[in-house]
Amino acid sequence: MRGKHTFRLPSELAARLDDYAARKQVSKVQIVETALDSFLSPDGADRLEAALARRLDRMTRSIERLERHSTITNETLGLFIRFWLTHTPPLPDTAQTAAQTKGRERYEGFIEAVGRRLSHGASLLDEITREIEAASDPTRTRG
Repeated sequence: MRGKHTFRLPSELAARLDDYAARKQVSKVQIVETALDSFLSPDGADRLEAALARRLDRMTRSIERLERHSTITNETLGLFIRFWLTHTPPLPDTAQTAAQTKGRERYEGFIEAVGRRLSHGASLLDEITREIEAASDPTRTRG
């Protein structure tokens, strides 16, 4: 059984309803029924909340991965700097110019190597993770 209801819409909303009905080739009654049903549905808010919760969970996991990567990067850099500072003897003044020239050459090679790794999708984090997994799993062989 269908009940009859008469109501008035603001002119802007009525124009939007007319436009939508024409574009989708459906009746205005069908659009209004669907909208009311969705709006008055008791589980509509629950569905929206569940969708938002899933999205927030994905974002949380993504942020946690970024935090982990940042921590690994910081520790790696800090460890390298400490190692380099404690194991590299100072150069005599006569060797400074040659060392700076060699340093520039090495730096350019380093930047090229980083560029190659990034262009191939290789990452130090993936490499470290594989090495840790291999070291913690005695059944795996290193290759």
